[in-house]
Amino acid sequence: MTGGSPPCTTVAILGGGKGGTALLDLLSRLPGVRVAGVADKDPTAPALRHARDQDIPATDNALDLIANHGINLIIDVTGDPGMAGFIEKHKGPEVEVLGGAAARLLWNLIQRESQLQAQLFQSEKLAGIGSFAAGIAHDINNPLHLILGYAETILEERDVSTIHAHTQEIIHAVHRISPICKDLTQYARRTSEGRLVDVDLNSKLEEALKIARYATVLQDLSVIKDYTTQATIKGKPEELLHAFVNLITNAIQAMEGNGTLKLTTRCQDGLVAVSVADSGCGIPRERLEQIFEPFFTTKAPGKGTGLGLYNVRSIMSRHRGKISVESEVGRGTTFRLQFPQAHVQT
Repeated sequence: MTGGSPPCTTVAILGGGKGGTALLDLLSRLPGVRVAGVADKDPTAPALRHARDQDIPATDNALDLIANHGINLIIDVTGDPGMAGFIEKHKGPEVEVLGGAAARLLWNLIQRESQLQAQLFQSEKLAGIGSFAAGIAHDINNPLHLILGYAETILEERDVSTIHAHTQEIIHAVHRISPICKDLTQYARRTSEGRLVDVDLNSKLEEALKIARYATVLQDLSVIKDYTTQATIKGKPEELLHAFVNLITNAIQAMEGNGTLKLTTRCQDGLVAVSVADSGCGIPRERLEQIFEPFFTTKAPGKGTGLGLYNVRSIMSRHRGKISVESEVGRGTTFRLQFPQAHVQT
């Protein structure tokens, strides 16, 4: 720690099952808390894998972790009745221990919080799809009209070659609709509970852009893409897609169908930086501190849930990232995101 930093609680987690995984997820994103490591006698325990994904020490030797003199708190979720005595024998005199019924209660509270967060996340995602309805209807209606027109013509047609040509046009129209349904179905599904995987942020921005374009019908936007290579992080693809859809949709709506959207990725010093910039209406300075609060929205009643940017910030926290915003009324807004870069093998 640097000289002016506040005191930091350094925690060791013993137990690599569901309890250890839930604790790791919460504690690793709390300010003022540092997870020194996770220990479990099973080297394949899920919390150990999860810790390695986040570059947090993981070991199958509990003594190595307990003997770490920088630890302030040990949380025991092993369920092993003999662990309490083992910890007491080897821990430092100033180290506090949370175990037994207290640790189980903490785990249950964290599990409940995690479930509520997932439900909130999914509800906001589905509510957001409603704002795409007009754009989706527009993109689907045109090929549907073509299909109807060619199908009606085929009913009266006797020339086989003409029927084949019209059938081919119907097939092309269906192929135009199919990706729309596929994109929306993938976006609407629940976030998986699996481990973190390598995610190419350039590809996720492209996916998000396809979905967010439905936010405005007949839009006249200029999109500038300035991507770097190896913009890869460890993360959950569905959550990152949702965060980017939120930011890009907000940018498109702020420009009311007219303006310039710029998407940028950069890699430097082990970090991946992403920026989403628009030339829209901007956000008043006095509101910038509020935009990440739950249920706060600058949109008209019925036009937003007030949970979009709150969820984006939560997603950034779960990915050990940072988010900031710069805005000027009448000139536009830029959101800047920063993630730890994944170690990409070349």
